Order: sequence, then C-alpha cells, then structure tokens
Amino acid sequence: MKNPFQDFRSVQYRKREIPLDRIVREKEETLELLVQGYLQLVEEEVRDLVWLVEESKVEKAYNAAIKRIDGSQYDPDDIDEFCALLDSSDKLPYLISGPAGIYISALVNCAREDHIVLSPKDYERSFHFLGYKLPEGKTLVLQGDVGDFAGSGLFGGRLIVEGSAGNWCGAGMMKGEIRVANNTGQNTGEWMRGGEIHVDGTIQSVGTKFYGNTGYRVLFGGKIYQKGKLLVPRALVKE
Repeated sequence: MKNPFQDFRSVQYRKREIPLDRIVREKEETLELLVQGYLQLVEEEVRDLVWLVEESKVEKAYNAAIKRIDGSQYDPDDIDEFCALLDSSDKLPYLISGPAGIYISALVNCAREDHIVLSPKDYERSFHFLGYKLPEGKTLVLQGDVGDFAGSGLFGGRLIVEGSAGNWCGAGMMKGEIRVANNTGQNTGEWMRGGEIHVDGTIQSVGTKFYGNTGYRVLFGGKIYQKGKLLVPRALVKE
C-alpha cells in the first residue's frame, strides 16, 4: 500500500516569524543603541572631568549626547526602559547622575512625541538635569521626586514634577513653565532669564544675584510662585 504522506516529503516549510518576536528583538536593539550612546558619552565626559558643574561644560555634554543619539529611532517607552536599566547598577558598569540626566534629557528633547511621561518614583537613584533645555512644544511629566537642576536651561517647554525637586530647580531657564507639586531645594530659579516656576509646597531658597554694590539682591528674571502667590520678583531685600 502506498504511503499517503509520501508525496509531501519533499515539501519545504518556511518557519514563520511571530510578529511579537520581531517587536521584542527590535526593542532590544533600540535599547542597546541607547545604552551604547550613553556609555560613549560617559567615557568621553569622565575623561575630560566635566562634572564640575559649569554651564559651558554641561552644554558641551548635552551637545555630545545629541550627537550620540542623532538618527536613533525610539519612543517614550524606550526612554522609560532605558531609565530603568540605568537604575540597575548590576547591568551597567557605572552610573553618574549628571551625565545620565543630560542624556535622558537629550532623548526627550529629540523624541518625535510632544508629551512624555517618566517615572522617577520607580527608581532608587536620583537623576540630575532632567528637563534640561526642554524646548517649546514639549511637555515632560516626571512622576515622583527628582534630583538637582530639574528644568535648568528650560527653553519654552512645560515640565511637571509630581513630587519634589532638588536644588537649582529651573536654574538658567530661558522661558516656559515648571510646576512642582511638592517642594524645591536651595537656589530655585538661580539665574533664570524668563519663564515661570510654580511650587505648591515649600521653597528652601530662591536664586539671587547681587545688584551692584547696593547690598540688595534680585532674581535675574522670570517669575516664581509659591502656592499660587507671586514670590519673586518682589521688593528688593536688603542684605
């Protein structure tokens, strides 16, 4: 009797790729590219000892980060996964809060999406410089407490901190809006040129500068509100 399956023995079957497998693989590749860009940035910046916080050196690190991610395709979920990976010290050789925050800010600023949500409350570490140079038309929501220099150099964007911010929140911001649900630390709004900072909790201190030789101090520019009340600019305060 003829084997009824004999005619099918020579048929070659092609293994079908499950779409989910392809998506997972692409996500892993994207995350790997983001990690490599960050590691290159840190190696370069640590070698140059830039993490003495100076405006020109922070700007240099930011521009280097922009260069590292140029042409990368990613979405807000990739940024959030990258943050979670940075928070896992056993998966990366080192983490420096300043460069990490600068790199994350560059990812946010270059993303195609205009509204991005990240969750610092899920991280054990604090990242500095989140929201750095956030441009006009972008909204960044940070769910939880953030480190120092949140929203520094803000350039027209809207930063929402659903928690507390550290020292120098909004330092050097040019325009835009920062809203902090809880508290801010020292030197809030230091050297800000414009824009508004709204803090619903307490402000440890506001940034100031000396006004000539008069012994008075004033904020450089912009407005700071505490619990809905205009805090600065206000009458000059004698030292």
